[in-house]
Amino acid sequence: MTTHVDSQATPAPAEEFLNRPATPAQRIHSVLHRQPALSPAIVLVLAAIVFSLVNDRFYALQNLSLVAQQVAVIGSLAVGQTVIILTAGIDLSIGAVMVLASLLMSKLVADNHLPGVLALLAGAAVAVAAQAVNGLLVTKIKLPPFIVTLGTLSVFTAITLIYAKGQTVSLQPGNILMWSGETISIGQLNLTYGVLLMIALYVVIGYALRYTAWGRHLYAVGDDVEAARLAGISVNRVLLSAYVVGGFAIAVGAWILVGRVGGGDPNSGLNANLQSITAVVIGGTSLFGGRGVVVGSLIGALIVQVFVNGLALAGIDPNYQVLAVGVLVIAAVSVDQWIRSVKS
Repeated sequence: MTTHVDSQATPAPAEEFLNRPATPAQRIHSVLHRQPALSPAIVLVLAAIVFSLVNDRFYALQNLSLVAQQVAVIGSLAVGQTVIILTAGIDLSIGAVMVLASLLMSKLVADNHLPGVLALLAGAAVAVAAQAVNGLLVTKIKLPPFIVTLGTLSVFTAITLIYAKGQTVSLQPGNILMWSGETISIGQLNLTYGVLLMIALYVVIGYALRYTAWGRHLYAVGDDVEAARLAGISVNRVLLSAYVVGGFAIAVGAWILVGRVGGGDPNSGLNANLQSITAVVIGGTSLFGGRGVVVGSLIGALIVQVFVNGLALAGIDPNYQVLAVGVLVIAAVSVDQWIRSVKS
């Protein structure tokens, strides 16, 4: 007796699983994976709403101007940190290089009477060269980025202190190095040219990451080094370029720092290394590489500054401000782990 199998029978379990509608958690998971900057953007909006309810001075244009000016330096460093972290690397020396470049720029003008433009170019060259050293140690000697930059953090910090001899350098207004600290008024909103420099940096690097082959290769290397190599991508070249681009971002940050502090100070930017990493992590860029957008880092830097500013306006103890930032970092990494998980 022949048994006929109905071709329209109940689908196999695997097919039924594939056709099952996504759960709300899976849909959220998918959206956040496609839009890494969405979750920090939501946090920023909610924080702004809460702090405006706590203190109506939060939304005053003078206060918003202050927030923007305070975020300019770390926001610029966060661009370079983002590019490096996208390759699954990290840079612990980024703040030390910025301080060295800013001090060199200032001393060349104040002590050696070099024209401001040449001093700016010299400082930028040092920042790029320092980052190239980091990149070469990672690509040629195959040292882990964490170990390399942990070592060069001490090296560049020592060079700065030896060069500065413990002294600060003050510059007179009118020099091009001080231009980044000058303000431009848009109604009651007062922004420094340093803020505009930072925004321009985000536009340029953001465009390069999104629309150029270099950007696609950078994401590919951060996502899977071996797969990128098999696809014909020169992994070492991409990694080195990430550190060099980071050096360019550091040079911009150094210029903004000089305008902000009025010269060179070897003690400025002591926490810039960790603050730049904090901004990138809170901004949704994965520490495991391959996922994130540069604008997210700007949002992350703004979140940190908004929390610090909002808590200060609310009269909260500064120690709780540090606590809030720490909680934000842990929450951001937890969200990243969940987004990267196969099962949601």
